[in-house]
Amino acid sequence: MKFLSNLFFRMRTSLKNTYTRKKLIFFSVLIGVFLWLFWGVPLPTNLSSDEYPVSTKLFDRTGKLIYEIYSDKRRTPIKLDDLPDYVKESTIAIEDKDFYKHYGFSYSGIARAAYNIVIQRKLQGGSTLTQQLVKNVLLSPERTIRRKLREFFLTIVVEGVYSKNQILEMYLNQIPYGSTAYGIEAAAGLYFDKSAKDLSLAEAALLAGLPAAPSRYSPFGSRPELAKGRQETVLRRMVEEGYVSQEEADKAKEEELHFSEITPLKAPHFALWIKEQLAEKYGEKVVEQGGLRVTTTLDLELQEFAQETVATEVAKLKNQRVGNGAAIVTTPKTGEILAMVGSKDYFAEDEDGKFNVIVSGKRQPGSSIKPLNYALALRDERITAATAIADVPTCFNVIGQPLYCPGNYDNTFHGLVQARFALGNSYNLPAVRVLALNGVENFVEFAKEMGLATLTDPANYGLSLTLGGGEVRPYDMATAFGVLANGGVKQPLISILKVEDWKGKVYEEVDSGKIELSGERVLSPDVAFIVSHILHDNNARSQAFGETSFLNVRGHPEVSVKTGTTNDRRDNWTVGYTKYATVIVWVGNNDYTPMGGAVSGVSGASPIWNRIMREVLDKAEDGLYDEDEEGHAWPSQTEGVVGANICTTTGYLPTGDEANPGCPTRFEYFLRGTIPSKTDTGERQDIPIDKTTGQMAPADFPPELIETQNHPIYTDPLGTLYCLDCPIASASATIRYPLR
Repeated sequence: MKFLSNLFFRMRTSLKNTYTRKKLIFFSVLIGVFLWLFWGVPLPTNLSSDEYPVSTKLFDRTGKLIYEIYSDKRRTPIKLDDLPDYVKESTIAIEDKDFYKHYGFSYSGIARAAYNIVIQRKLQGGSTLTQQLVKNVLLSPERTIRRKLREFFLTIVVEGVYSKNQILEMYLNQIPYGSTAYGIEAAAGLYFDKSAKDLSLAEAALLAGLPAAPSRYSPFGSRPELAKGRQETVLRRMVEEGYVSQEEADKAKEEELHFSEITPLKAPHFALWIKEQLAEKYGEKVVEQGGLRVTTTLDLELQEFAQETVATEVAKLKNQRVGNGAAIVTTPKTGEILAMVGSKDYFAEDEDGKFNVIVSGKRQPGSSIKPLNYALALRDERITAATAIADVPTCFNVIGQPLYCPGNYDNTFHGLVQARFALGNSYNLPAVRVLALNGVENFVEFAKEMGLATLTDPANYGLSLTLGGGEVRPYDMATAFGVLANGGVKQPLISILKVEDWKGKVYEEVDSGKIELSGERVLSPDVAFIVSHILHDNNARSQAFGETSFLNVRGHPEVSVKTGTTNDRRDNWTVGYTKYATVIVWVGNNDYTPMGGAVSGVSGASPIWNRIMREVLDKAEDGLYDEDEEGHAWPSQTEGVVGANICTTTGYLPTGDEANPGCPTRFEYFLRGTIPSKTDTGERQDIPIDKTTGQMAPADFPPELIETQNHPIYTDPLGTLYCLDCPIASASATIRYPLR
């Protein structure tokens, strides 16, 4: 019995000790978790701290300062009672409509946050004004569960320590409104050059919309229309909450806002575009306060030259109703952006100068897209540079659509034209015939591979696509033509070389050497060479553009170039490149109004392009060209390309030897294996001829007026019969598309 009693006692003692140890472990863990969560949490009194953030600076590739996102934290406190009611109400309406009803948290916001954390695996959700104040002033921008829990804790404390009006006043004095402005008073001064107590309803609504995304909604940003849309959203919310009437809101929407003058910016479109990229990647707070040091790809000296050139040359075209121009310069090997002029004058309000045409403008490319069409046909061996194409009156019969009968820029037809000269002189009919050979669907897919991201569903386009019937961004055109310049390798454009903070911590850095090796091959170097050689051949374009034009860069024959003008005169382009630089220039009007009839491929964008390209090449550093290679020899023949003499009319091989070829000849480049096997033997055929005119008779011509004659003929890739010695070489053709 005693044995059992002792055993029971020892068991009770052991269990008691175990229970004690468990309690100790539990409370130790609890204390550890509490310390981990809340050690070092700032006090709510820091909400009134005067500690200033560190500015973010953007530099060009050589270390020159381009832009300072803020040089000083502008914040002028203002009492809540001094503000008009609609200033306070506009913020509450858009940011936290239940501000005076909750205790720091929105139940719907908590639900969204929980959903995002558990389901979406991301730490974000709706925030009240109190939460925003805590996040922006007391906490770091990291997105972790620990920071989220700290935010909840501090929000509860702030709500317990301060009244609602005190919280609202601190919010309106502390929250960032973009650029250097912290607080509503600084924002009113920055954007409208007035005190917040003097803001109109329209102005207050615009400012209230900024804190959610100051870079995105800034009226000084690259897309000011977003600021207007945000203002209208704020006014609509104020109506819904009963703060203003619909009539007052409508009147505010119609009010013309007069913004304060801004100190001239260097490379403004580029700098603000970079700022938006940084905000998307690192968050608004880091960009506005994190002291980032950003080295960009920009060459500030070239940028300023390009800005001056665009402004000067567009001014010369004022009488031709040309209001704007844009340009981008890139390096094909790495995709680095050396210069970006988004509009002729960032501050020209009458021309919507803040709009960045390069990255946001979708414009029709006109004939400047033709080289990609020919590149596809060459790649798939549907044609060669010597293929003769019939440039004759032609209509295309597309099922379910009216006949499409394109004409040429010069309102005439040129007979049998080899592909080199058809592309060089930018003839429309041969280009449409080549697109019919390629197929619209194939071409859209190829254009996307080359970098034209805005061309999507082939069903949206027809055969006019090769004449500029789609919409493209100059930014994407730089990518696509960079492929040709880089021997068929596509390099996505880049604008940032390095991002570090003011303490030297590196966030990202680009290795230019590795970039050259990381591009995506989307075209063979052989096709890129042939297309580049055609666009480089002044003789191939001289019939349309003359021997001397702005397409010739003085002292630099190593340049390939193509122009483009839409039929309605709304867009005019010049796109050109060497292996060292791609230069894309557009002129037109931001409101899509047409330019004057005298604006052409050589009188609109070309003078701008010529000056910029010449500047790029003239200022090339010593050693720019490869060792033992003359720069003027570009483009250099690639291994998969061979040459042959061909007949100048048919593109076939001559029947005789070099001394007596049997036809006029010229030299041409071919992909290996595509030199014509056919010789120019003078193929003949009986041709129906109109007795009265001596011209070829169309298919439906009255038989009694037809006389059959035997003539030398040529049949082009689409089956169009071409008489080589008739007065009118071809009857009008109708071609069914898609081809059978």
